[in-house]
Amino acid sequence: MITRADIEAAQGRLTGVIRPTPVERPRGLSALAGRPVVLKCEHLQRTGSFKIRGAYNLISQLDDGVDVVAASAGNHAQGVALAASLLGHHATIYMPAAAPLPKVEATRAYGASVVLVPGGVDECLAVAKSWATETNTVLVPPFDDERIIAGQGSLGLELNAQAPEIESVVVPIGGGGLISGVATAFAHSRRDVRVIGVEAADRLNTMADGIRLKAPSALTQSHIDAYVDEVVTVDEEAISQALVVLLERSKQVVEPAGAVAFAAVLSGLVRGDGPVGVVISGGNIDPLLLVRVVDHGLSAAGRYLVLRVIVRDTPGELARLLSVVAAEGLNVLSVDHHRAGSRVGINKTEVRLTLETRDPSHRGEVVEIIKAAGFDA
Repeated sequence: MITRADIEAAQGRLTGVIRPTPVERPRGLSALAGRPVVLKCEHLQRTGSFKIRGAYNLISQLDDGVDVVAASAGNHAQGVALAASLLGHHATIYMPAAAPLPKVEATRAYGASVVLVPGGVDECLAVAKSWATETNTVLVPPFDDERIIAGQGSLGLELNAQAPEIESVVVPIGGGGLISGVATAFAHSRRDVRVIGVEAADRLNTMADGIRLKAPSALTQSHIDAYVDEVVTVDEEAISQALVVLLERSKQVVEPAGAVAFAAVLSGLVRGDGPVGVVISGGNIDPLLLVRVVDHGLSAAGRYLVLRVIVRDTPGELARLLSVVAAEGLNVLSVDHHRAGSRVGINKTEVRLTLETRDPSHRGEVVEIIKAAGFDA
């Protein structure tokens, strides 16, 4: 088990290397959550996540010239790559062959040698361990090391100093390194602050790849058992909606794993109505995934309406339908006119409209307005 002294020592090593990431107190998010929300914006950290903290703390304690190796699909890879480069160590990172190209290229840009391995992170880790044994290099694990946990704990000390008003702090859980460090920091600084962990409901299939793990390790679980007050789970709908709200209302671009803590608060899973600290752990999201998640989140929030309307197959009917839509001030995102292959009657045709709406109740109102105009919707 790590101590406050371990975390303070790590914080000293990190001074001048990492960014003391800002906290924000967005009134809009607080209104939605029904309580004061304090965001710890760790997605603005170097490499785009908290991982640089633990990686640098571990590598800085190695002998000069020792090579390091790691296995990761993204954030840990970049944290190790940059930390090793800053400290003059060569890093070899094993990444899944299917890892997003932006993450692979970012890892290379930080100076690491990247080796792509068929399969997932488990396969990469097996190869990395074998390489470490064969070449006498040091394996930098993503969470299962006290030096990693102590480095991540520096975030907790930082947040405590920046936001002394918080009554609880909410942290994502994947392997457990971040919450172990943060919980230890608060346990030895302000025991009155409740620490809540957040896991994905479907741990192995979640869109939040940063926390897509079977379970914490024995080491991190021991810290969780000792210092974490409660663990809650959020589903994919909650994660996508939280990501969209952070983007739209607070202008924060975060990855799904970075949004899970706010998803728990937004879903009312964190008890109390006092100020709550929310750790936004990372912002490394593939642009294509961001588009898909935003689309899904908007749809789940009732912001899209995909409507199948049957109209008479005569000139002017489509124009009449669109005039009804325009009269209500609705934004049309797409129009698809299906005649060939349609299962409707000979003298009718199918139109599929995608409209922008305010919320689920507004969607119902729009359907009734179109029906009232004489259309089969």
